[in-house]
Amino acid sequence: MKPFDELKRLEPGLEYLGIRNIKKAHWNLCSPKLYEQATRRGEGVMSHLGPLVIVRPPQSPISTGRAPNDKFIVRDPETENIINWGDVNIAFDPEKFDYVFERLKAYMQDRELFIQDVYAGADPKYRLAVRVITEYAWQSLFARNLLIRIRDRSQIPHFTPEFTVIAMPKFLANPKLDGINSETFILVNFSQKLVLIGGTYYGGEIKKSVFTALNYLLPQKNVLSMHCSANRGKKGDTALLFGLSGTGKTTLSADPKRALIGDDEHGWSDDGIFNFEGGCYAKVIRLSKEAEPEIYETTRKFGTILENVVCDEETRLVDLNDDAITENTRAAYPLTHLENTVKEGMGGHPENIIFLTADAFGVLPPMSRLTIDQATYHFLSGYTAKVAGTEAGVTEPKATFSTCFGAPFMPLHPSE
Repeated sequence: MKPFDELKRLEPGLEYLGIRNIKKAHWNLCSPKLYEQATRRGEGVMSHLGPLVIVRPPQSPISTGRAPNDKFIVRDPETENIINWGDVNIAFDPEKFDYVFERLKAYMQDRELFIQDVYAGADPKYRLAVRVITEYAWQSLFARNLLIRIRDRSQIPHFTPEFTVIAMPKFLANPKLDGINSETFILVNFSQKLVLIGGTYYGGEIKKSVFTALNYLLPQKNVLSMHCSANRGKKGDTALLFGLSGTGKTTLSADPKRALIGDDEHGWSDDGIFNFEGGCYAKVIRLSKEAEPEIYETTRKFGTILENVVCDEETRLVDLNDDAITENTRAAYPLTHLENTVKEGMGGHPENIIFLTADAFGVLPPMSRLTIDQATYHFLSGYTAKVAGTEAGVTEPKATFSTCFGAPFMPLHPSE
């Protein structure tokens, strides 16, 4: 048994992680309070009409996109024979994970933490209870926007996390000591139901780590996890649009004549399809009111986070055409910012499935109608292109094969 004084130092609610000596824990703050914290702490500025523009700290790690080469999965008896190990799902030693986690917990001492309790999965039968712990208020708002928030706050005290994500951007890895490629890391431990993120300020790593967890858990429950957007027609017909990040899922699914179910991640069960998220993470470089009016309006609303977007210091006007920081400018907003959505986040079995190959080299016809066998082949091979800016180091379209149009987030074998 631990001494009483040691137990007392443990942070209430975070005892299961062994986190202690926290300066202050901000539990489940609402969006206005997170705005107040973010602006007070200099994490961002409020722009014209209300969006929060994130300001990168001076000399911060360059993190304007995902870092797939810095993502690892802990290899242990539970995962040994189920993970599709290789260049995408890179194995990581359990002892090294524990060592990094102990150092990370030491880093968190005497710091303010922000905690959001949310769900992933609109279908209550398959939803995952996720706790997101961050050192920045804007990251907590990001989790609140992108995942499914608890509307009835009286239910929050009864929340029990099934998976935990800890994101500490200012905590840097020691590559030689930790066996990691760089100072950035995303470590996924399915046995401990825990993800550690450090050395990156890119919000997308939080949502994609949750997506990775669902892609591990749901196929084992006979649910297909999909990297796709989904919408529903007036007659109730559901459509899916598969594609890598930046290939048009969000743009095409925001059809004003069809109700949006979700823009990026879904599950397909025996009952139909359901959104994993409660928000959208849209690419907004050169976004215009004429071409994409629904998404454009979200960049002018309170609650939206603008990431990598240039903002004038004097007028607080944003310039969506400016790619000085990166091509991968992003808006993170809740689905409630859009008018034409499916409130329950669920739909029937799809009648149309579209693969957005983003073929940058003219290998395929502009449009093809596939047979079942052809669709199976293209889904498993996933010929497509990485789009500039979405991943670190990608500056122009690059042909690739990304199985299921989402290989970076698929820990299981494609046949699953």
